[in-house]
Amino acid sequence: MAASSFSATSYISKSSIVDSSFNSEHYKNLLLLKFKLSRRIRLRGRNFAVTNVASRNQRLQKSPDQSIQETTDALYNGIPVPDSESVISSIKYHAEFTPSFSPEKFELPKAYYATAESIRDMLITNWNATYNFHEKMNVKQAYYLSMEFLQGRALLNAIGNLELSGAYAEALRKLGHDLEDVARQEPDAALGNGGLGRLASCFLDSLATLNYPAWGYGLRYKYGLFKQLITKDGQEEVAENWLEMGNPWEVPRNDVTYPIKFYGEVVKGKDGHKTWVGGEDIIAVAYDVPIPGYKTKTTINLRLWSTKVGPENFDLHAFNDGNHAKAYEALKKAEKICYILYPGDESLEGKTLRLKQQYTLCSASLQDIIARFERRSGESLDWNEFPEKVAVQMNDTHPTLCIPELLRILMDFKGLEWKEAWEITQRTVAYTNHTVLPEALEKWSLNLLQELLPRHVEIIKMIDNELIHTIIAEYGTEDLELLKEKLKQMRVLENIELPASILELLVKPEEITIVDSLEENISKEVTELPKTENNDVDIRAKVTFDPDPKLPQMVRMANLCVVSGHAVNGVAEIHTEIVKNEVFNDFYKLWPKKFQNKTNGVTPRRWLSFCNPELSKIITKWTRTEDWVLNTEKLIELKKFADDEELQSEWRKAKRINKERTVSFLKEKTGYLVTPDAMFDVQVKRIHEYKRQLLNILGIVYRYKKMKEMKSDERKEKYVPRVCIFGGKAFATYVQAKRIVKFITDVGATVNHDPDIGDLLKVVFVPDYNVTVAEVLIPGSDLSQHISTAGMEASGTSNMKFAMNGCIQIGTLDGANVEIRQEVGEENFFLFGAEAHEISGLRKERSEGKFVPDPRFEEVKEYVRSGVFGRYSYDELMGSLEGNEGYGRADYFLVGKDFPAYIECQENVDNAYRDQNKWTKMSILNTAGSYKFSSDRTIHQYARDIWRIEPVVLP
Repeated sequence: MAASSFSATSYISKSSIVDSSFNSEHYKNLLLLKFKLSRRIRLRGRNFAVTNVASRNQRLQKSPDQSIQETTDALYNGIPVPDSESVISSIKYHAEFTPSFSPEKFELPKAYYATAESIRDMLITNWNATYNFHEKMNVKQAYYLSMEFLQGRALLNAIGNLELSGAYAEALRKLGHDLEDVARQEPDAALGNGGLGRLASCFLDSLATLNYPAWGYGLRYKYGLFKQLITKDGQEEVAENWLEMGNPWEVPRNDVTYPIKFYGEVVKGKDGHKTWVGGEDIIAVAYDVPIPGYKTKTTINLRLWSTKVGPENFDLHAFNDGNHAKAYEALKKAEKICYILYPGDESLEGKTLRLKQQYTLCSASLQDIIARFERRSGESLDWNEFPEKVAVQMNDTHPTLCIPELLRILMDFKGLEWKEAWEITQRTVAYTNHTVLPEALEKWSLNLLQELLPRHVEIIKMIDNELIHTIIAEYGTEDLELLKEKLKQMRVLENIELPASILELLVKPEEITIVDSLEENISKEVTELPKTENNDVDIRAKVTFDPDPKLPQMVRMANLCVVSGHAVNGVAEIHTEIVKNEVFNDFYKLWPKKFQNKTNGVTPRRWLSFCNPELSKIITKWTRTEDWVLNTEKLIELKKFADDEELQSEWRKAKRINKERTVSFLKEKTGYLVTPDAMFDVQVKRIHEYKRQLLNILGIVYRYKKMKEMKSDERKEKYVPRVCIFGGKAFATYVQAKRIVKFITDVGATVNHDPDIGDLLKVVFVPDYNVTVAEVLIPGSDLSQHISTAGMEASGTSNMKFAMNGCIQIGTLDGANVEIRQEVGEENFFLFGAEAHEISGLRKERSEGKFVPDPRFEEVKEYVRSGVFGRYSYDELMGSLEGNEGYGRADYFLVGKDFPAYIECQENVDNAYRDQNKWTKMSILNTAGSYKFSSDRTIHQYARDIWRIEPVVLP
C-alpha cells in the first residue's frame, strides 16, 4: 500500500506502467519467444481442440526457424507486424496459455477472449512505448476525471484503430469463426450511462489519435448502473454482469494502491500543522485499460479504481464465533463503493455512498498524479511548476472534491502555505459544466461532508472565505443589500453564517445599534444609513446576514468549481450563453475571461467509419480519400455531389443495408418484426422529462388515433409507414420517467398487434440501450428526435452521431441542435417549438392561468385515459401536464405548449420522406455538415485553450 507520507520515492514502482529498464529489445525477444512457442504448438500437432479449424493439410509446412525468420523480418520499429498467420499463432497461444475456459473446445466465447488478449499484446507494446516516452520527455499531461466512461465494446474499435481488421478477419475465418460473431461475445463495459460518459470515451479516443499526453481516471463499477429489462410492468432493473467472465482489456496493478480515509477528526499540532487522523481507512487499487489511437502508436491509459481493505480487516474471531456479518463488515463497506454507478441517494446511506465514490475517485487520482509529478521532477522538484506539468479537467461536478484534496495534500503533506497551494490549485484545475438543471448542479449537506471529510470542510471554508473577500472587493460595502444578495448567490457555502472576521469588515462601530453584547450584535445585524438626494440621513435600515434556520446548510459544488478553476466551459454555444448569462452570471461578470465554449464532439472512427462501413466506403469514394476519418472537414466535399443521381442511389443502398440489419436486431431483441420499407424514426437517450419522450409518444398516440378514424385507403394515402423506436434507461428511483417507459411499451403492445394498422405504424422499445445498440440503430435511422425543452439540454452528442450517419433530425433550438442546424442547412432540419428565451415567460403565463391548451392536446390525453392501451392508470402521468402550479404539475417541460407545432412538423416530415430524391439529398447534406462535430476538433480546442498541452509523436 502506498505510504501516507506521499514521498516521491515510495511511488516509483507504483505509477509506472512498465519498468523503464524493460526496453523494446527485451520486449521484441519476448514476442519472438512467444511466437516460436505458438508455432511449435501448431507444427507438432498438439491436442489443441479447435472447432471447425482448417484441417492439418492446410497448416503451414514451415520449420520453426523459418516462421521466426519471417516474423522477425516483418518488424516495424522493432515490433512484429502481424499477418493472418502470426495472428492465428497469437490467438492459439492465448487460448492455450492464458485460458479463461476449459481446453476441450474453441467456441465463440473462448475465441473472443483469446482474440482480445492477442490484440492486448500489441496495445501494451504501444502503451509502454507511449508511457516511457512521455516519462522521458517529462511533458505536460492532461488528466480527465469523470464518474463515467461509456466505452462500448473494445475489440472492433481496437482492431480498427490498429488497422488490423483484415488480418484478424482472415485469421478467425481460418479458425472457423467470423470476426463479427466473435466481437458480439463482448459485453459492453458497464462504466457509464449517458452522454457524459460517452463524451469522456470519445475524448480519450481523440486524445490518443491526436497524440496528446493524457490519461483518464474513473471508477471500476462491478455492477454498472443496471441492466434494463422490459416486462409487462415496464422497466425492471437487475445488476450488470459485465465482469462475470473477467475483462481481457484491463490490467490489474496490484502494486498501485493508495490509502483513502473517511470520518475521523482533524488534530492541530503545536507547530500549527493539521493532521487528519482516525476514522475509516480503505485502499484504492488501480486497473488500467489501454486506449489506442487511430493510425498512431500512441496508446494512452484509462486508470480505473477499485476499493478494498487489507486482510487484517477480516475479523477471524468473529467469523469463527458465527458472527459472519461482523467478520466481513469492513470488507463489504470498502467493496460496495465501487459496486454501482449512481447509487440511489434518497436515503442518508445512499448520499454517503455517493460522496464516498466521488472522494475515492478524486483522492486516488490526485495521489497518483502527484506521485508521477514528483518522480518525473526528481531532484529538481518545484511545486510552482506543478501547473506547468499537470492539467486536471473535472467532467461535471462529480470530481469537485479534487479541489480540496489537492489543497490538502499540498498543505498537509508537502508543507506548502495556503496562499501558494491555492494559487497552484487554481492554475491546475478546470471545470466543464454539462447541465443547467438544478438537480445536476450538485449540493451536499454541510453536516454530511463535515462528518465524512472533516479536513476538506475546513479547506472549503477557506476557499469560501477567499471568495467572500473577492466579492466585497468587487461590490464594496456601501450598498449592503446588494452585497448581501451577491453573497447569497455566489458563496460556496449556502445558508451558512459569515465568519466573524468578515462581519467586522462590514460594520462601522458607530452604526451598530447598542445592545447588551456588541459581539453578539456583530453576528446578528449590520446597519446601513441610506441617504436622501440631499445626502441627509433618511432612516436607519438593518441588513441582516443571519442564515435561515428553516433551510438546510449546503455546500454548492458547482460554485466551488467555478471559484477554484482557471477555466469554465459550456458544451454548446447556446448552453455556454445560458451558463454566462443565467446560471453563473455573477461569476461571469467577475471573471469574464474564465468562461469559454467547447462544443461537444464524437469520434468519427467509432460513430461512422467502424459502425457504418457501407456508408464509409461511399464517402471515401466520393471524397477520393480516407483522410476524412481524421480530418472531417473533408466531408464538406460531399455537398458538391448532393444532387448526383449515382451518389444518391449508392447512398440509399447503404441505408437499406443498415435498415435490414436493424430489422434483424429488433426481431432478436424485442420479438417485433418490422419492415425496412418504413421510415425508421428513432429517439434513443436517457429517459427524462426534459428530453420529452412523452411528447414523442403522445404524438404517436395522436397519429394512431387519427389512423383508426380513417378507412384503410385513406390512412395509407395520408401517412408514411413508420417504425418508431425508443431506447434509454430511466433512473431506478425516477418514478415519472419509469411511467413514461411503461406508457411507451403499452402503446407498442397495442399498436403492434392492431391488424387494421399493420406495417403502417410500429412502436418498439429496445431494452438496455447502450453503445452497442446505438451502433446498430444509428446507421439504420431515417429520422432522429432531439426534442428537449429549449434551454435545458446542454449539448447532446447523439444528435451529432445521427447527423454523421446521414440521419435527418427533428428538434428544438436546444443544445448542439442550434449549431447542427446551422451547418447542415436550415432546410435540412425539421424545427419546431418554443425557444429558450421564451421559456420563463411561458411558465409564468401558465402559473397565472393564461395558458389555453390546443384541442388536439386535450383530445390525445382523453384518448390515453380511455383505457385503449390497457388497464394501467395514467392519471399521474397525464396529470403532470395539467394544472397551473404545484410539484409534478403544470407541465413544467411545456409538452402541451409545443404539441401542436410538433405534430404539424411531423406532417412536414411525412411530406419530405415521400420524395426520396429530396430526402436523400437532405441526408447527404447532414453528413457533410457534421464535419464540425468531431471530438478531434473539440480536443484540439481543449488542448490549446485550457490544458495548454502539445501533441507528442512517438519516434
